[in-house]
Formats: sequence, structure tokens, C-alpha cells
Amino acid sequence: MMKACSKSKPETIAIDGPAASGKSTIGALVAEKLGYVWLDTGIMYRAVACEALETGVAIEDEKAVTLLAEGLDVDVVQASVEDGRQFDVLINGKDRTWEIRSNEVNGSVSEVSVYPGVRVAMTDLQRKIASRGHIVVLGRDIGTVVLPDADLKIYLDASIEVRAQRRLLEELARGNQLDLEKTIEMLRHRDVIDSTREHAPLKAAEDAILVNTDHLNIEQVVAKIMEIISDWQPI
Repeated sequence: MMKACSKSKPETIAIDGPAASGKSTIGALVAEKLGYVWLDTGIMYRAVACEALETGVAIEDEKAVTLLAEGLDVDVVQASVEDGRQFDVLINGKDRTWEIRSNEVNGSVSEVSVYPGVRVAMTDLQRKIASRGHIVVLGRDIGTVVLPDADLKIYLDASIEVRAQRRLLEELARGNQLDLEKTIEMLRHRDVIDSTREHAPLKAAEDAILVNTDHLNIEQVVAKIMEIISDWQPI
């Protein structure tokens, strides 16, 4: 059960959307303005994929990946290094903040996240964290599966071309060399997997507020969401 709503603002905010729609950046800024914590649930699936690749567990071996996920220790803590990161991602106590963003992980995370057992293991952890309230939770199935009773649900969307351009700029800034066509192909592949998987597919919750970011910069998207929060009324 979610905590009771405050009189002025929602305590639990779910932000969903496809890959490279800006969830992490927008969610972090919204949480900062509200004085809330934020949880990017995609980190957990990236951690599973990263550890599978690191330990030689075949991504296509559902049973093995599920067992790995069930025993994985994933933690997100305050950033300890000023290198552009927003937080540290620890996998079994080891800093893997940038490893989980590698091209190899990018190409495997959707396959890993399809497995029902992996999603059950990660969902239980996500709900436990969110139950504390005053939180912005980001992902692809937050409003529909993880937190169907979230006080406020936002669905961020953008065209695949716009999302690819944004992802390309992010990767170039980190020193990774990608081209636009390959980035579009990668995102299209992820979209198909995320939206057609049997367990917890990517889709907007029926009561989510859609925000298209094609023609909005980061500050404008944050302002729009803060306006939605300002106008929010508990049911």
C-alpha cells in the first residue's frame, strides 16, 4: 500500500517511457526540485546484464540469468567521484557505474529484462524502496506494474529520431563512438522488445499524463512536469 498523499503534492511519482526519452535526466531534476529521492529502475536490469556478461552467464539462458538476478546485490548511493555521474552503482560492493552503460550492456539489457523471474526479483526491491514515499521512480512499467497505485503517473515520449540524437550525444560525450543510424537501429530493437514482451510490456498507464518531448528542451520538460505536480489533486 502506498503512503497517504500529502495535501500539496504527490508522494509517489512514476515516470515511464521508452529508451532515451529523457527519464533519468528529467526524473533527477524533478526529484531535486521536490526534495525527493529518485530511483531509475533501469539500473537494476542493467546491473543484471552487466554481471551476466562479466561472469560469462549466457544472456539467452533464462534460468541462469534469473538465478543470478535473485542473488545479486545492487545498491545506488551518493556519487563518490566527480566525473559526470549522478550516483554510484554498486554491484556486489564494486563500483560499476559506467560499466552498466557500455554498448555491450545496451545491447543485452532488454533481453535480460524480458525474463519474468528477473522482473519479479527487481520489482520486489523497487516496491520496497518506493514504499518509503517522497520518491520519483523511473522505468518502463512503473505506472502499470511496479506502482499501479502511484499518486501521479507521467509518460515521457519522443520520436525515435529525436531519442537517437540525444543518445548519440550522450555517448559521444563519454568518449564512445556511435553513428546515428546504428543508434536508431539499436533503439528500434529495444522498443520492439520492450513493448512486445509478455511480462510487463512498455506502455503508458491508462491514467498516465503523456508528455511529448520532441520540441522541448530539458528545462521546458521539467517545467511542464512541475506544473502538472502543482496542479495535482489527491483523489
